[in-house]
Amino acid sequence: MTTQRTRGPLSDAVARLCADLRGRVGTDTANGLHEVLLRLGEPLQLAVVGRIKSGKSTLVNALIGRNVAPTDVGECTRVVTRFRYGTVDRVEVILRDGGKRSLPFSPDGAIPADLGVEREHVSHLEAYLTNEVLRDLTVIDTPGLGSTDDSSVARTEAVLGESGTTGTGAAEPDGRAEVLDPVSRSAVAGAEAVLYVVTQSVRADDQRALSSFGAATGNRPAGPANALAVLNKADTVEPESVRDSDGSVWHAASLLAERQARQLGPRVTDVLPVVGLLAETAETGMFTASDAEALHRLAGLDEATRETLLISADLFTGWECEVPTGTRARLLELLDLYGIGRALDAIAADPAITAGGLRRVLHESSGLYEVSRRLNAVFRARADGIKAAAGLASMTAVAQRSRDPAERGRIQDGIEALLARPDAHQLRLLEALTLVSSGEVTLPSDLLDEVLRLGASNNPSERLGMLGGTPDRMIEYAMERANWWRSFASLGSTPAQSRVAHVVHRAYFLLWQRLRGGTRG
Repeated sequence: MTTQRTRGPLSDAVARLCADLRGRVGTDTANGLHEVLLRLGEPLQLAVVGRIKSGKSTLVNALIGRNVAPTDVGECTRVVTRFRYGTVDRVEVILRDGGKRSLPFSPDGAIPADLGVEREHVSHLEAYLTNEVLRDLTVIDTPGLGSTDDSSVARTEAVLGESGTTGTGAAEPDGRAEVLDPVSRSAVAGAEAVLYVVTQSVRADDQRALSSFGAATGNRPAGPANALAVLNKADTVEPESVRDSDGSVWHAASLLAERQARQLGPRVTDVLPVVGLLAETAETGMFTASDAEALHRLAGLDEATRETLLISADLFTGWECEVPTGTRARLLELLDLYGIGRALDAIAADPAITAGGLRRVLHESSGLYEVSRRLNAVFRARADGIKAAAGLASMTAVAQRSRDPAERGRIQDGIEALLARPDAHQLRLLEALTLVSSGEVTLPSDLLDEVLRLGASNNPSERLGMLGGTPDRMIEYAMERANWWRSFASLGSTPAQSRVAHVVHRAYFLLWQRLRGGTRG
């Protein structure tokens, strides 16, 4: 895949700036700009992060559509793995000394359990797959925060910039700081977006990790432009524990996700409920015709037996019935009780439902559709702008490391000139989002919510907060808000707020133009 085919107009403009500056700076700075240039030609880098046992790897498998990331606790789950598009499926073990070893995938298509080298010598894994989904999105699977393995924690925290002031080290048990080697840092520091996986309790370190995400990624903090969170294992939420859930597991999980979005906001654009296990089972081909047949056999049992089986996992596998224990154990492993219950409901509604129909039910019940939709809206649709903004942030970081004031000024002048271009407005909007989400520029809560909403999607009705609104009303509202923000920029705002307000005014005006053009077209 060539860089020309992966770059958009904004990231291409940043790449041209990097190329131009490389000949006007010293060797070290030129090398840093070259690294930025290479990353601009790669697909968007999405890091999937979260606490240990939050189900990150299961979700990675669902997103990729292949059961390839190891989900059991083992050597491979303690190593950063980048899943990338390739013409041949293979795994490369990247060593800390810069060397590499190639391995085939295991017979079942997963990352091999035995890497052929001691883990302490491994920097990270590069897994190349022919899956189309990876053509424009590289997925980075990380070890979990909260692991009892300090080295694994160090590597995960290095992705997030959680390890000290430099984002490059974490404390070992003996108090010695482990400095992340350059190869590992290069592997994870390219992450331009984050999918943060939480469970029912949002802890202080979840918020802290999101706050410091950018320390290893060119000082690009997590925010509504580049961060989305999911409440995984939504099926384990007890409806009785969530007010106004009306006894519905999914409604309870949705309400809890809304609460968590308020806790993590404005660091993430949203928190969405998902059942990663069901998503993985439905998307990776693990659910077979034999599994569908077993579910039909369960559906044929008398109602009292079915209700007893669904009380608990122990009863499901231990209660005497006509369906073999081994068969039920496999269903439990694939679907858990929630998924089995959803499948039995689908069979009751349509006794002739096929294996493909049941797989679609499982997919719908998992919540993966909405997660994928938001990933497309938040990340894929704006990948060019996100990558360009990340490239500019990395260029700034390169400049800051230079000891030559003239070099620093030359790079900063080039960035300012690029941002002044009319076609670079998306970059200015992403910058404004970063300023307000990080708290560097403070706004009243209602205005903060408006700015975050405006920049969190490409969908006009979502950006305006007018889902289902008529075209004429959206056109009118976009101009109303454009005029309001222009006035706010001139009257009643601080200089920092005024800078953001001018960008927001311009965003509304461009949205107004877009909506008018669509109406006329």
